[in-house]
Amino acid sequence: MGSARNEHPADPTDHVDDAELDAGPREECGVFGVWAPGEDVAKMTYYGLYALQHRGQEAAGIAVSDGRRMVVFKDLGLVSQVFDEQTLSSLRGHLAIGHCRYSTTGSVTWENAQPTFRTTATGSGLALGHNGNLVNTAELRDAVGVLQRDHRSGLRATTDSDLVTELLAAEAADLGIAEAAMRLLPRLRGAFSFAFADERTLYAARDPHGVRPLALGRLERGWVVASETAALDIVGASYVRDVEPGELIAIDSDGIRSMRFANPEPKGCVFEYVYLARPDTVISGRSVYDTRVEIGRRLAEEHPVEADLVIPVPESGTPAAIGYAQGSGIPYGQGLVKNAYVGRTFIQPSQTIRQLGIRLKLNPLRNVIRGKRLVVVDDSIVRGNTQRALVRMLREAGAVEVHVRIASPPVRWPCFYGIDFASRAELIAAGADTEGVRRSIGSDTLGYVSVDHMVAASEQPRSRLCCACFDGEYPIALPDEAKLGKHLLEDVPETPEPSVSGATASSARPVPDPGPLPVGYGAAEALARP
Repeated sequence: MGSARNEHPADPTDHVDDAELDAGPREECGVFGVWAPGEDVAKMTYYGLYALQHRGQEAAGIAVSDGRRMVVFKDLGLVSQVFDEQTLSSLRGHLAIGHCRYSTTGSVTWENAQPTFRTTATGSGLALGHNGNLVNTAELRDAVGVLQRDHRSGLRATTDSDLVTELLAAEAADLGIAEAAMRLLPRLRGAFSFAFADERTLYAARDPHGVRPLALGRLERGWVVASETAALDIVGASYVRDVEPGELIAIDSDGIRSMRFANPEPKGCVFEYVYLARPDTVISGRSVYDTRVEIGRRLAEEHPVEADLVIPVPESGTPAAIGYAQGSGIPYGQGLVKNAYVGRTFIQPSQTIRQLGIRLKLNPLRNVIRGKRLVVVDDSIVRGNTQRALVRMLREAGAVEVHVRIASPPVRWPCFYGIDFASRAELIAAGADTEGVRRSIGSDTLGYVSVDHMVAASEQPRSRLCCACFDGEYPIALPDEAKLGKHLLEDVPETPEPSVSGATASSARPVPDPGPLPVGYGAAEALARP
């Protein structure tokens, strides 16, 4: 058992740093697991993570077991930056789990990259990847403190996921992994989709509310679990079913076994349909792409307007724009060109380039836009900075009118279950009505889809969905705000300090004061992000 690391990690702080643009809502993780004797599980996991890269771009890792020993390789950066052919060929085995991370608890450090790893008292390894966010982290921290007799030096990482791994490893010494998980999982509060493993068995578990997706797929010679069905597609696995809320699955040479650790109370995140998941993913039997097109159609019904052209804000606004065009009868067109590579750059732009703002990511097709009344369809408005810059740019390119249509309701509340929004004070819709937001972004009109129409487009009963960021109704009870926060397990330095292997953590930036309202769990440093 052991772990490996790259001595030259990619620097996660090297983004385009443009104060004009929203960081946007961000999902914090993707998980992938495979049990497939005879297959190249490391490469399979690499490609699975590649398909999940949109869910987290700060760090990536893979744990592989050959039945006798487990090796973990992880680092800061994109999946393609962390792994190369040589590394993957050295990770040999029949079982693997992988993870790509966007932090919601804990800073951007190598230690906080996943999978997390522990050696149990019996000498077996335990690796775990987590998508979601727990709300009883303080309680788990205290449990680990008791476990270690208040000597927390054993905790190298500062994440809720690391606490879970520590507690699971401790319980497993006497009970084995499966029984330890059956005892520990009911104690966890919040959102979690786990893929974890020892040397011989792959496990997958989903919280009783099923907030984050987790799918089970079948290979010719094995099984796969993944955050999204698109990751099953890319490795040639056929979708079997979702891992059920409150279910623990174990997969090994004895086959696949299902255990229930809690009664299901489904509350899937509706924002997965709106924004987070890939359009080619299916969640709870419903195509994400079809949902977004249907939201666009309903948006056209709710907020019609006379215009010449419907254009999307690529790429996430594209399906809804297609639906809006279908519903309204207004022609659909491509009015903006996106630079797909600007999200991760290792060259900081000069002040002159930085002032170009949104043009680093989007550039208008002037001949398409000039003289037109435009309907511009986007997936969401968080702080409004992107839309403000976009409206200005379209007017400069010759648009006669700019009508903004948003394929989600106003985001008014922070998320505590794994999406990194800004604090409530920074959510533009929390402090302004639709007319106020319209004036702020400078559009001629503004229309959001309603919660009811968004839910209807998902084809899920509203009782089975979490819409808390839109309606403030949190399905999982939250602790005192004093016990919530991204850096609960660490002291955040206000000046940069060198970390292992020269990587710098973005937590070194000052964290804005969240004020009297609790920030979205994990959003404490959202404003310091590019």
